[in-house]
Amino acid sequence: MSGLFAADFSAIEIQELFMRQETSAPLKLLEPTFPPHDSQFTMSRKVVRASKFRHVFGQAVKADQCYDDIRISTMTWDSNFCSVNPKFVSMIVDASGGGAFMVLPLNKTGRIDMSYPTVCGHTGPVLDIEFCPHNDNIIASGSEDCSVMIWEIPDGGLTSPLTEPVVKLDGHTKRVGILNWHPTAHNVLLSAGSDNVIILWNVAHGGAVVRIDSVHPDLIYSACWNSDGSRILTSCKDKKLRVLEPREGTVLFEKDKPHEGSRPVKAVFVSDGKILSTGFSRMSERQVALWDPTNFGEALTLQELDTSSGVLLPFFDPDTGIVYLCGKGDSSIRYFEVTDEAPYVHYLSMYSSKESQKGMGYMPKRGLEVNKCEIARFYKLHERKCEPIVMTVPRKSDLFQEDLYPDTIGPEPSVEADEWFAGKEAPPVLISLKDGFVATTKAKEFKVHKSLLKTTTASAGSQPQSSGEVHSLRKEVQDLKAALEELTKRVRELETKN
Repeated sequence: MSGLFAADFSAIEIQELFMRQETSAPLKLLEPTFPPHDSQFTMSRKVVRASKFRHVFGQAVKADQCYDDIRISTMTWDSNFCSVNPKFVSMIVDASGGGAFMVLPLNKTGRIDMSYPTVCGHTGPVLDIEFCPHNDNIIASGSEDCSVMIWEIPDGGLTSPLTEPVVKLDGHTKRVGILNWHPTAHNVLLSAGSDNVIILWNVAHGGAVVRIDSVHPDLIYSACWNSDGSRILTSCKDKKLRVLEPREGTVLFEKDKPHEGSRPVKAVFVSDGKILSTGFSRMSERQVALWDPTNFGEALTLQELDTSSGVLLPFFDPDTGIVYLCGKGDSSIRYFEVTDEAPYVHYLSMYSSKESQKGMGYMPKRGLEVNKCEIARFYKLHERKCEPIVMTVPRKSDLFQEDLYPDTIGPEPSVEADEWFAGKEAPPVLISLKDGFVATTKAKEFKVHKSLLKTTTASAGSQPQSSGEVHSLRKEVQDLKAALEELTKRVRELETKN
């Protein structure tokens, strides 16, 4: 190379060449330019999505406000195992020789005695429980014994084991694992069983009115109502989401394979009639997706979360637009905001703890402490206790925050069961939370509800009209039975002596 170079150029020419190179303008390299500090801050501020729920945080209550020493059920079933309202918290517990669940007044915290009375009328394990949204003393339970039972809990809680339901609903041929009360119609209950049948009951009359038995060819994973109860959303083992007309039992919209995986899919209605589903990918990664049922072809958004195996239970708050995802066996609660802007489901944050959850209860909005800016409260089930977890929006003012608490669904039904089954629709009756739950309690005291017990005993005939009278009569009968047993025992002792 050097010989070639010397042959082509003389030493003087080479020197001139170097001198010309040094005096010529240097090559301009493209260098990155950085904006000033202020503009950089402005740019980053625009990237972060503005939301009043960005700083929502979860916090477990103190140990003395938990419910301790409760043997939570060990059944492997993907239901919540817990139901809550402003009066009671209820959880499915282990029971020998049948199924049972415990109902505690909210203020009965601390260690629960082993002998505390339970609701124990089922002959098989209880799989799902659900408080009535229109009467805080009424709770429904579904069991492996194929029955649905309706119970009335006295105001102070149970003083003795409850074995006789107010109504027993028989119609399923296999275990009943899903229960859902109608959000606006009084005494209308949905139940779904492993016989792949959905039944809509008129609880007041104790009978099935609608039976949807030809739609689902396989096990039903979830079934829920929309906000006014005019549609039912189901997910099934045949990998389909279906939107049903409840009275006719006809399929309005259907989506095949919302999630590719074979694990259970859960789905709920969110705002504007959209559907949020949780499931698994083909590689067993957990997913969350948002769908528009009028255009089911492609998801509005589909996000992969992690590779855990627990089924994600979705809880949607229509007032704030926040959806909470609680995985069975997880130790965390993720929460997202559902909006009209792409990507529609925006991750907010995650509450994490050390112990995994066996179930989760979700408090209705009217049971929250609005003066503490509490927007959600969960009741997390551990192996031996129930732990409330409070979700709060940090605010400096103690005044009522109107933007956090729009008018919400109250306890008053907007239509009776017979009217609803006849075709009448009605939106939910909303209440203001400005004065806290005190206002709603007063409204309930002055409002004359058609008592569940009265409607059922009207057909039965001769039972007393008051729940207090019924409870006292049951206790009296139990006392008489105990006295009779004591006398019989005494007679036998005397006979053996003689």
